This record gives sequence, structure tokens and C-alpha cells, in this order.
Amino acid sequence: MTEIQIQEALAKFEALIREQDARSEEIKKQGDFVDFANLEKLTIGVCGGDGIGPIITNEAARVLAFLLKDDVDAGKIEFRTIDGLTIENRVAVNKAIPDDVLEELKKCPVILKGPTTTPQAGDPWPNIESANVAMRKALDLFCNLRPVKVPEEGIDWTFFRENTEGAYAVGSKGINVTDDLAMDFVVTTTEGTQRIARLAYDYARRNGKNRVSIIQKANVIKTTDGKFLNLCKEVGKEYPEITTDEWYIDITTAKLIDKKRRTDFKVFVLPNLYGDIITDEAAEFQGGVGTAGSANIGKKYAMFEAIHGSAPRMMREGRGQYADPCSMLRAAVMLLSHIGKQAEADKLERALDICMYEEKKLHITGRADGATCEEFGNYVMETLSNLK
Repeated sequence: MTEIQIQEALAKFEALIREQDARSEEIKKQGDFVDFANLEKLTIGVCGGDGIGPIITNEAARVLAFLLKDDVDAGKIEFRTIDGLTIENRVAVNKAIPDDVLEELKKCPVILKGPTTTPQAGDPWPNIESANVAMRKALDLFCNLRPVKVPEEGIDWTFFRENTEGAYAVGSKGINVTDDLAMDFVVTTTEGTQRIARLAYDYARRNGKNRVSIIQKANVIKTTDGKFLNLCKEVGKEYPEITTDEWYIDITTAKLIDKKRRTDFKVFVLPNLYGDIITDEAAEFQGGVGTAGSANIGKKYAMFEAIHGSAPRMMREGRGQYADPCSMLRAAVMLLSHIGKQAEADKLERALDICMYEEKKLHITGRADGATCEEFGNYVMETLSNLK
């Protein structure tokens, strides 16, 4: 390693430090949460993404419009289609989110977003940042909220994943110091950790949950994970009626499949990377990632999405019309709740339980031997119409 290589790496590291310090200062200046339920008019952006994204997103939007027809007709709610978040468009401008698309997204305080393709090593695409990561940072969607419920097995988990820091904060800005040495970085700030912890504990208090589990690996990742753990514990002291416990991420993944222990978990708060991994594992208990929705919450914006990818192979094989919309429809349940439409959220959740688990008149297989995305959407709306 030469002195020039060291100095070049140090210069890049300094730029990252200054960037993240500025972001930390911006967090301190933020005001209160927007109350979406009290807005005179609410614009919901429908951003399909790419791959199967537009197909399942449009279907979820169709079901939402069905449920919210009275508000739409009264001009209280508007749906706005936002195109252009495809991998081809992003590569053309070499940005995670094209400027014109981001401008449109910022006009919509609530966004229903489809999956997007993220380039990885070996892809034909250049190394642009994940559109999800970029959107979370641009709109400061610091909380990724994912519920998992399997009542018959006593599973009722809610995951609060920190969305804008951790290993993903500068995931596309690592440094190849030499051909033999590459380094990435993990970011933890006081403000970023405190706000996700407080959101998790507030949720637990409001919903009668008696336990919050802090997930980390502070015995090895001592500085950043250690800071996350200690700050969360300090916030937990403000909620004396709630039990706080702490778990390392590796043993947590094991205990989620331990039938004797997994029902003890209620609310989880955890850094970005760990949350991404463990919520996919958790979703398997209720039928896989295709059955789970995801909310990304900030103070000014909220974005709701499926937790699976864009399935480019389905599109290449001409099977896009058979894509499963259930994850997007579960995200729509969370969207309805977030904008103050709890009765509609409960109704859609009930209809999905009937369609997915109880009646199961239609089966989604991803192929021609199963229902199409549109047919399943029609089934859900028919079921909604029959609910009292």
C-alpha cells in the first residue's frame, strides 16, 4: 500500500464523516410528525418501480381506490401515478432516483411503492445506490415498520428497523483502498437511534405491548452497535411499565424458531442490516415475504411497499400478470391505518385473511395454473363488498 493510496482513502473517509455529521444536524432541526388524517386533501403517490412492481402496485391502488371511493369522489384523496423509477431510467441518469421522479415523490406525503431492482456484483448495471435506500434518505423515512402475526402459534411481532443509518447509510460509498483491501462503514447517530427507539416504545405503550427487545451485536461491533444498545436502553427507562431486554442478532434468529421462546417477543427495535435480514425470516412464519407488507415512516412522509423484490425472471418469462399482490395489499392495510382510516384498514385485513387463508377460492402460483394478479384483486374486492 502506498502513501498516496492511504491519503486518497482518508480523503474519501473525511467526506463521509462531514456528510453524516451534516445529516445528524438536520435531524435535530425537524419538527413534529404530520397528522395525515387531518390534512384537507391527501395525495397518495402510486410509484410502480420495475419488474412486477407496476403490476402489483396498480392492483393494490385499485383496491385502495375501491375502499376510499367516497373520499376520492369528495376530492379529499387523490391518487397520482409516478412513473420513471425503472432500472433503465435510473441507469440512464446514473442516479438511484432520477431528479424528476424525486420531485414528483416529494409532492406526495404518502406513497405506495412497488419493488425496484438493485444492481449487484455481476449484473450488467452500474453500481448505483438502491432506490429504496435513496428514497428513505431523501424523504427521511427513518422507521421501517413490519408486523408479523400468526395467531394460532401465538406469534404477534412488530419490528422497528432503523432505516437511514447502520450498514446501509453509506453502502454504496465504501472504499477500495487497494486491489487487496476494501472497506465499508457503519453509521450510528444519537438522534437517529433515539427517534427509532422512542417510536418503538410509544407503539408498545399505545398498543398494550409489555416487552421491547433491543437487537444488536454489541459484544463484537462495540462502537456503533454498543451506542445503539445504550441509547435504546436509556429511552426504555422512560417507559417503566414496559420490560426491556437485549438480544444479539445471531441468537435472535435462532430463538424465532424456538416454539418455547418465540412467543415472548413482542416489539423489536434494531439497526438497519439486522432488521432487513430478520424480518424476511419472520415473514416466513406467516407464509413468506409475499404475505407481508412494509411501512417506511418519517415525520413528513410515509412510504408503503412489498418486502420482496422486483422478480425480473417472472417478467423475462412472460409471467408478470400472475404476480402475487398480497404483500402490496398488506402494505395497503398499513397505509390505511397510517392516514387515519382504521375501519377500512381492519376491513381490508379481514378480507385478506379470508382470501389468503380461510376460503382460498383462488390460488396464486406465479404461473398460468394459478390466478392472475387482477383476478385476485377482484376476489378481494368481492370479499370486501360482502363484509358487514
